[in-house]
Amino acid sequence: MSYIILVILWLLFYFTHSYLAGLSIKQKISSLLKSGYRWYRMFYSLLFGFFFFGILVYAATLAKSQILATTELLTYMGYMFATFGTIIIVKAFRNFSGFKFIGIRPHNDLQVTEPLVTSGIHAWMRHPVYTGLVLIFLGYFLFAPFLSSLIHLTCLLVYLPFGIYFEEKKLVSIYGEAYTAYKKSVSALIPFKKIKAT
Repeated sequence: MSYIILVILWLLFYFTHSYLAGLSIKQKISSLLKSGYRWYRMFYSLLFGFFFFGILVYAATLAKSQILATTELLTYMGYMFATFGTIIIVKAFRNFSGFKFIGIRPHNDLQVTEPLVTSGIHAWMRHPVYTGLVLIFLGYFLFAPFLSSLIHLTCLLVYLPFGIYFEEKKLVSIYGEAYTAYKKSVSALIPFKKIKAT
């Protein structure tokens, strides 16, 4: 039952994460909050930051159900994947204002559209943060091969097709043909192809 609760928590996290990031719900919230909407990004970041770490804390309290035998090779691979994932995420955030992204610098993202980023690591993959998270979760599972860490990884992998679909639907609404062309030129998660420099 404890592991079922863990799955439910992840499903709730991912559903609300995508739902509250959607354009329609943000427009409704903006109409209610008026000028206060500029703080929405901070609220969003804090909510899901606490939610995310709360899930990890809950998982840490569960009885350890080991799936794979721990070996030096698995531990090394775990560190390697997690390190690569962290590097990818750091590179991805270099293209954004960190203060704006987490809401410390309040702004109305419905009124001011940030430029579409297609350079740096975004020239290789459209969703480098997701790629980095997959590598970190995979690395954690190899380092600590328990049922709870497998659930973390599996729930993320199940969510990604849906999360990417709704996120890109929003991005097409914002950037139009520019994002459609970018989507055709660059792979979503795995760098099979790179955008051509102009």
